[in-house]
Amino acid sequence: MPARIKNALIWVFGALGGILWGYDTGVISGAMLFIKNDIALTPLLEGLVVSGLLVGAMLGAGLSGRLSDSWGRRRLILAASGVFILGTLGASFAFGPASLILFRFVIGIGVGIASVVVPLYLTELAPKQLRGGLTSLMQLLVTVGIFVAYVTDYLLADAEAWRWMIGLGVVPAAILALGILTQPESPRWLVGKGRTDEARTVLTRLRGDAGAAGEELAEIERAERTERERSEPLTLRRLLSSRLRPVFVVGMLLVLFQNFVGINTIIYYAPTLLTDIGFGSGGAILANVGIGLLNMLMTLPAMRLIDRKGRKPLLLFGALGMCAAMVLLAVTNLSGLGYGALLSVLTLLGIALYIASFAISWGPVQWVMLPELFPMRIRAAAVSLCVLFNWLFNMIVALVFPSLLHAWGAGINFLFFAGTTLLAFLFVQRLLPETKGRSLEEIEQDLLRGRPARPEAEGSVPVSSGSASH
Repeated sequence: MPARIKNALIWVFGALGGILWGYDTGVISGAMLFIKNDIALTPLLEGLVVSGLLVGAMLGAGLSGRLSDSWGRRRLILAASGVFILGTLGASFAFGPASLILFRFVIGIGVGIASVVVPLYLTELAPKQLRGGLTSLMQLLVTVGIFVAYVTDYLLADAEAWRWMIGLGVVPAAILALGILTQPESPRWLVGKGRTDEARTVLTRLRGDAGAAGEELAEIERAERTERERSEPLTLRRLLSSRLRPVFVVGMLLVLFQNFVGINTIIYYAPTLLTDIGFGSGGAILANVGIGLLNMLMTLPAMRLIDRKGRKPLLLFGALGMCAAMVLLAVTNLSGLGYGALLSVLTLLGIALYIASFAISWGPVQWVMLPELFPMRIRAAAVSLCVLFNWLFNMIVALVFPSLLHAWGAGINFLFFAGTTLLAFLFVQRLLPETKGRSLEEIEQDLLRGRPARPEAEGSVPVSSGSASH
């Protein structure tokens, strides 16, 4: 098999966990319309069915840091695929709220593991000049998974076959389990375990140049030695130390805003929102397919732009677009238009603008930046902690939104999210560093010199003062 194809398979199988993540989070939006016909669900139980996955994701993310450091990135991805298979089969055979919530929780453990270890794995394998695009491949496959889930919901809607909607998630899980067995381990994890020769082999395979692989390996080893000298167990006290606190705060705010800009209300509840304004079940699910397609297609330019324009410009652009979309949705729903074509068109336009803005920016950029921000020896644990809170924030939104929608209506909720997107814009503008074009070791050297949040000119390739030492 040609080396180019082998390398392509690394990225595909490494990111395939994104399809599972996207499918299992997206499929519930259509399935929920028919689950309620077989299983009695109050608004609270409906929120628990959706958020059960998110509680499991918190646990999976919390466990992933320690496990990925001890087991390795590749082996943990394999374990996640097994968890997906178990949870998916259990949920598809559930016959009551308790069992459905339980197995959605199990699926969530797999989602949480994948959300930590897959971007970590891709970040540590990718060359610095392509790291953003290759790491965002996972987000592309998340959107592919969501789109496939929406299409599946639509095709099975007439039969109301929600068990098949959920159960078909077994297929990509099995493909991932078989495929990841053929892929290499992270060279940075191998260096951390003293397996330098294996790391050299992997880097030579990835870069196709023994000289370049040797230089990169030497850079990784220098960073490993420096961090080992300063190493101590990762505790909350250490994360809040003067050296790590700024970057930890940036990471936490990044995951906070990615969830509280309102994306989960669209992904999980779009069919519910559409049926509330007069769509039938079939029409709502068909519209959801369009939303999923747009989400997937707008991630493609993000993969190209993230290494050309930088992380910050995309986030700033996306925040403004999402804010405009939420204002449009709020005004539309508060205007008293009543059911009709105008309300339907404006609502779909607002959702489309929102999804396009998110998909080209906040969707992929968070998962690219989180592993970039932290030093190698604490990267897995710190990313794990941030992602745990990511799923906590996700769960809060998913759990309370049905009740808030019932109590306040959609308009007030959209107005709230318009405010949070504006705050997200200010966060990116004032606090977020630019990491484009810099190796993980260069970013780490800036951190060690006390400049973790050094703002860079948008669109430029920053030159780290630490790069001279390499």
